[in-house]
Amino acid sequence: MNRHAAREKAMQILFQLDMNDKHPEEAIEEQLESLEVDSYLQSLVEGVAEYKSRIDNTIAEHLENWTIDRIASVEKTVLRIAVFELNYREDIPVNVSINEAVELAGLYGDEKSGKFVNGVLSKIIA
Repeated sequence: MNRHAAREKAMQILFQLDMNDKHPEEAIEEQLESLEVDSYLQSLVEGVAEYKSRIDNTIAEHLENWTIDRIASVEKTVLRIAVFELNYREDIPVNVSINEAVELAGLYGDEKSGKFVNGVLSKIIA
């Protein structure tokens, strides 16, 4: 599984975790069923789950006229993955994390999701 596919699967799993009270490993197994668990996917899901409160604080500090509770689940999940990569994965270039997040937001959110995610992430890296 390439990193783009891993991010997309991680987004789906983390979205489910946000809705249900499950352990990250259980959610990964359920989502992948018969597929082999990818190490990058596992690192994203477990990392976001472990650092969720720190990540959410980082996001909240860079919002204007919004609270983190008002952000739609898709955008919040995408932002969490990107902020995890920016803060905890030194092997991922900043522009890659942002581009992937904007793409995921556009794919799973509405027409404004990509712009919103890009704006928040731009403030975080500034």
